[in-house]
Amino acid sequence: MRIDLGADEPPEIGLIALIDCIFFLLMFFMIATSFKQPEAAKQDKALPVVLPTAQISLDRASASPSPLIIGVDRGGALYVEGHTVTTQGMLDILKGEGKRNPQRPIRIDGDQSARYQDIVHVLDMCQFEGFTKISMHTR
Repeated sequence: MRIDLGADEPPEIGLIALIDCIFFLLMFFMIATSFKQPEAAKQDKALPVVLPTAQISLDRASASPSPLIIGVDRGGALYVEGHTVTTQGMLDILKGEGKRNPQRPIRIDGDQSARYQDIVHVLDMCQFEGFTKISMHTR
């Protein structure tokens, strides 16, 4: 004999309880996780070592030539040692420096708003003249 218990309703997932559980877990992990590193942990990473200096490294540092500073502003204008130059003037300066001292380091000071293509153009000119010690100046 079959007993009628009423209309069969499909089971429901209690969304309110599920959202409450997820919110509770989120709050728990946010409080339990420390986003800021303690100062003691930062100091432990660095070795408390004072390195000695060698005479040879001091001689090399004083003997190395100062870098040739090339600037590129946001408009793409080129500067060498603070003076505005054209692209042809830049090539002439690099050609002369390449003949005098091809090992001279080059430092490119590019504006953060400068086009990437302008920086690559300066890099290409330096590499075309044979410079290999090229660096980018950052803050």
